[in-house]
Amino acid sequence: MRQEQTLFSRPLPIALFILIALAADQFIKYLVEAYLPFQQGVPVMPMLDLYRTYNYGVAFSMLSGMEGWFIVGIRLAVVTFVLWLWRRTPKDRFFAHLGYAMIIAGALGNLVDRLLFGYVIDYILFYTATWSFAVFNLADSFITVGAGAIILDELLQAKKERSLKL
Repeated sequence: MRQEQTLFSRPLPIALFILIALAADQFIKYLVEAYLPFQQGVPVMPMLDLYRTYNYGVAFSMLSGMEGWFIVGIRLAVVTFVLWLWRRTPKDRFFAHLGYAMIIAGALGNLVDRLLFGYVIDYILFYTATWSFAVFNLADSFITVGAGAIILDELLQAKKERSLKL
């Protein structure tokens, strides 16, 4: 049975996607640094502010007390592992390959910040009167949506396998 090769299962499209996503992430962070006040909310709409802050850890400031090179190593390990998964995943799994591309782009976007500044620039804040979500950025969004795409792919694959057994 011949597998249909999806767009992001090929090296050139995934590399182009990652470069474009990385450039968008870094350009937005440049604008945030240049024009957004530090730790002062700028309302965009109800429950959404632009709020520039720095994250010295990883997701949601976890590991913020760790040495910077340790965190760089973790990010490089994640990128290496996701590349390994990308190569091992069957070529017909579109959402998995899209998810891998997004995770790699997000991890690299935050890695660039960490290498250049020693922290990650975050700027999106969702909140209510009694609750606020962690401040995040486009790279974090890529990672989250990418993980969701991989989960979706696994669910679709399981459904496909069940229907083939019937």
